[in-house]
Amino acid sequence: MKGLIEMKILAIDTSNHPMSVALVEDKQLLATTTLNMVRNHSIYLMPAISKLFKLVQWQPTDIDRVVVAQGPGSYTGVRIAVTTAKVLADTEEIDLVGVSSLAVLARNVVPTSTAIIVPFFDARRGNVFAGTYQWENGKLVNKIEDQHLGIDVLLDQLAQLNQQIVLVGHMTDKIRAKYDQLPPNVTLLPRPYSIPSTYQLALAGQLEEPVKEIDPFVPHYLRITEAEANWQKLHPGETRKNYVREV
Repeated sequence: MKGLIEMKILAIDTSNHPMSVALVEDKQLLATTTLNMVRNHSIYLMPAISKLFKLVQWQPTDIDRVVVAQGPGSYTGVRIAVTTAKVLADTEEIDLVGVSSLAVLARNVVPTSTAIIVPFFDARRGNVFAGTYQWENGKLVNKIEDQHLGIDVLLDQLAQLNQQIVLVGHMTDKIRAKYDQLPPNVTLLPRPYSIPSTYQLALAGQLEEPVKEIDPFVPHYLRITEAEANWQKLHPGETRKNYVREV
């Protein structure tokens, strides 16, 4: 592994509706693309990566590290990004790093902010994936682990805190229908803050230790898949086995 200053990074995030890819070298953003109007990330991801490689005149063998948004988020979206990152890391023998998809959103808030940052994604049925973060001495610190819970439960928890809180995410109609108004200490940041930055993803991943083994690296879903839930309904009381591959 090269030193941090020399590192060339490919960052990938398809954990939710936006698909974003970036190439970063020496902490400098060389090229990035974000598509927020497509749904089938499996079709567009590799062409987007290839296009950026051509723009900066890199080959896959030039990459020192691939950093991927590991979830939570869309089951299919997270799986596509993680699988792509694992294949690249394995075939090119490069570092692989996973970063929380929620932490990527939290990094859209400037490091000078003193507020509690709560990034969230719609998890359907009035639920969200959410985490709690805060900047401390220029480092983003995870205060409460990422979790899956009801939006009403989350807002009730936040209302109990005697601190200024900023929500970062897209407030869909289904989520908005679950509450009347935000607690006085909570502010929802404008919609642009809910678009993930793979430049920030790359910067976060540059500071992390790469995984020691690629094969066990799996998405962080934070809840079981629908297929697993259906299997458990058909096999009540049985110990969960790896009938459904996570990647």
